[in-house]
Amino acid sequence: MTGRTFAALHHRPGRPLLLPNAWDHASAAALAARGFTAIGTTSLGVAAAAGLPDGAAVTRDRTLGLALILGTEPFLLSVDAEGGFSDEPDDVAELARQLWAVGAVGVNLEDGLGPADRHAAKIAAVKAAAPGLFVNARTDTYWLGDGRGTRERLDAYRRAGANGVFVPGLSDPEEIAGLVRHLDVPLNILYSPTGPTVRHLADLGVRRISLGSLLYRRALGAALDAMADIAGGRAPDGTTPSYDDVRAWERRPG
Repeated sequence: MTGRTFAALHHRPGRPLLLPNAWDHASAAALAARGFTAIGTTSLGVAAAAGLPDGAAVTRDRTLGLALILGTEPFLLSVDAEGGFSDEPDDVAELARQLWAVGAVGVNLEDGLGPADRHAAKIAAVKAAAPGLFVNARTDTYWLGDGRGTRERLDAYRRAGANGVFVPGLSDPEEIAGLVRHLDVPLNILYSPTGPTVRHLADLGVRRISLGSLLYRRALGAALDAMADIAGGRAPDGTTPSYDDVRAWERRPG
């Protein structure tokens, strides 16, 4: 499976890729068991599970380790790699080569509102090192800023070889539709419970919808709610997989 095949199968106009983001093997396997054929990772979940800060370029080994575990599973894997864990394009290219070698078909790289030319250089280096890898180039113009410079950054990343672009924090339907018309690659939007629905995003032309850290944070919230119910003498609500269910999601040797 190549990044090009991944794009063709899962980034269709009118039928966007709804990409859940896992943080360990069990969460990925549980999502795959529910029928999701493509799964991403969440950098926040990976970092928080290890007691490390997100977005600080300190989880490279953890991210690679998780990709090694998930890359041979029967689903398509896209890895959230922050900004590539380095400002050096050659280092990011080596990370991409390793991700491709362990079975990942996609990588998400964020610019953190750093220099656009530096991020473009990372993308170009990644495409040279792992041409088949689907590069989803993220700009944080809405996530960390006021949206200014979005098109210019996305155009630079597309020229550098990005296969798709990601604009988390953008939720205005008119602005989303305008970007879709401007772009010649799939637009990825981060789902928000307070933003447009999946159906609305599909109608706007969005071809990829990520959940980011939402599932991880919901899982933590469910654990806290369950403890509050138990402490209060109530039976906890919600879905509780059985012990045997979780055992079934374990990674099998071989």
